[in-house]
Amino acid sequence: MPVRVLIADDHEVVRQGLRAVLRGENIEVVGEAKNGSEVVSQAVKCKPDVVLMDVRMPDVDGLDGLDKLRRKLPNLPVVMISSFENPTYVARSVALGASDFLLKGASRAELVAAIQRAARREPAPEGSAFDEVKRSLDKRAKTEAPDWPLTQREIQVLRHIAMGLSNREIGRSLGISVETVKEHVQNILRKLQAVDRTQAAVWAVKKGLV
Repeated sequence: MPVRVLIADDHEVVRQGLRAVLRGENIEVVGEAKNGSEVVSQAVKCKPDVVLMDVRMPDVDGLDGLDKLRRKLPNLPVVMISSFENPTYVARSVALGASDFLLKGASRAELVAAIQRAARREPAPEGSAFDEVKRSLDKRAKTEAPDWPLTQREIQVLRHIAMGLSNREIGRSLGISVETVKEHVQNILRKLQAVDRTQAAVWAVKKGLV
């Protein structure tokens, strides 16, 4: 059985190009969407095995679309694609539950492999940018740094802050409420004597947390 794929991208020429690239690879494109709102309704209608979704789209972008998909269809694998090698895009994709993240310059073989892995519920390749970010966000605090004023959970939250994630995305990634995230953020700023999240992120970078 071919892998059923829904393509979400606001440019028709890109959608057509992806269809052409995937043709003959035991992958069937069953639907298309132009933004993050359409992708939810199309996913419900088409019942794809995998969604291939651009990050930057008008109205509702791909990351907000990913969030909406997770609420409606929590087990549907999503591979995010982008023209931009932005670590924050990768981190947000990880936090919101994507299966993988590829640049649009990826080869045909890489794209096909990512879709097939996602359909099989397999993780992204070890050593890939997606895998490295996921491992970083999953890390606990370093036990060899007793002088750090933060708890292990606070350091996990700080890693997410340093990668540009919102409180809601941090909560989704760590499985905790937004209110709990806010408490952790307040404690982090107080303990680090940081006036804002940017100063806290700088501290994290200096300490090699990200």
